[in-house]
Amino acid sequence: MASEMGEAIRQLMQEKGLSEDSVKLTIENMLKAAYKRTFGTADNAVVQFADDLSDVTLFSRKEVVDGVYDPVFEIELEDARALSEEIEVGDEIDIPLDPKTDFARSAVSTGKQTGHQGLNESFKDNLYNEYKDKIGEIIIGYYQREKNGSIYVDFGKVEGVLPAKFQSPREEYEKNDRIRALIVDIKKTSSGIQVVLSRSDPEFVRSIIELEVPELSDKTVEIYKVVRDAGYRTKIAVFANREDVDPVGACVGLKGSRIQNVITELSGEKIDVLKYDSDPVVFIKNALSPAEVNKVIILDAEKKQALAIVPDSQFSLAIGKQGQNVRLANKLCDWTIDVKTEEQAAEMDLSEVVSRQAAINLFNDDGAEEEGSAISALPGVDVRVVDILKESGIVDIQQFIDAYEEDALKNIEGITADDIEAINNIINENVEIVEEGDSSETQSQAEAEAEEEYFCPECGAKITLEMTVCPKCGCEFEFSDDEE
Repeated sequence: MASEMGEAIRQLMQEKGLSEDSVKLTIENMLKAAYKRTFGTADNAVVQFADDLSDVTLFSRKEVVDGVYDPVFEIELEDARALSEEIEVGDEIDIPLDPKTDFARSAVSTGKQTGHQGLNESFKDNLYNEYKDKIGEIIIGYYQREKNGSIYVDFGKVEGVLPAKFQSPREEYEKNDRIRALIVDIKKTSSGIQVVLSRSDPEFVRSIIELEVPELSDKTVEIYKVVRDAGYRTKIAVFANREDVDPVGACVGLKGSRIQNVITELSGEKIDVLKYDSDPVVFIKNALSPAEVNKVIILDAEKKQALAIVPDSQFSLAIGKQGQNVRLANKLCDWTIDVKTEEQAAEMDLSEVVSRQAAINLFNDDGAEEEGSAISALPGVDVRVVDILKESGIVDIQQFIDAYEEDALKNIEGITADDIEAINNIINENVEIVEEGDSSETQSQAEAEAEEEYFCPECGAKITLEMTVCPKCGCEFEFSDDEE
């Protein structure tokens, strides 16, 4: 039994990828199960392995007595001395057993069953420990079959399952088709372990694009967030940790080569790669791409509610099919975004909201007071005029006022006198301009007060126009008419 057992141990370790300790424990439990089936207990069963695993021996440990009461646990002194001459009453002795001759067939069968179950559990635990650390990683396997909508994937040592809810509606497979998917869970089953897969999870797209873009691997570019309507559209917000790197361009690649590989993997799913911005106004504009947004108004910062105003021609694109584009933008920004056309927005009473926003911009703690409120934040301004002013370097209200007073606005091409007066009237109606006091007047008053003070030419003591003698040093003096 010795050599056969040792060889069996080595084969199990090699074929099943099991550890030495797990195989030894399984064999020990197998032999003890057979022992218990034969003797009713395994409390005195002892299993010993050779250091090189070339042998394994089962012993029955018994106490040496003078008069046996329990033959399972006890042995007569005379019988014990036949095995060891130096043994005495009260000592313990290990008696070797041979399962082939000392055990009945039923006991051997019980041992084999126990060993088989133990090996399966060891193998299962080993695989579980191996794959549980791979949750969130990409794995590649091959299509085997479909049952009840779920697709079963062969990975060699384990089987993967792609449930219907984690599949992309665009994708269809045939036997032995290559499938790349994200590991989302590991489950133990009666037959082993099952790897739960997903191709609809946004993290799947993140993992795929990270394989295509080296800048993501070295953290030059990072992904802020990925949202997805599997099979139809994905939005990815990215930012760069270096000013000289375009995060969107890095992800898209030359002529779209990098992002095209991702689109191909997703069976033609549309992907919008856009730049993340900490300013919610800018981020919301970017998130609604490919639609062009004229203006974003923050309706309620605490509740994260915003209004996006788009040209009539861009409204359908901004909303998307069945509201898909704006819905994904909401998820990406974590804001509730209401999309309106310019005409629809004009019918809304936004004066209170926009005035509040302008006040915040004017008097916040971030230095916006110095920069002034943006003209675009004013209620009812023509977006076209705002854009033209911006191109001319006039962005905030104070810049407009200065240019208006200098009569410099009429030189800007594309803006009429009516446009200028319209914005000026809006500013007068919605913005309170606090003028600084007349500094020249204040200075004159100070100078006048300073002229009323006179001092003795000898000692410097303070004197008045009525004095002819210094009260401190006695110096005589008189004031001329010019001094008076």
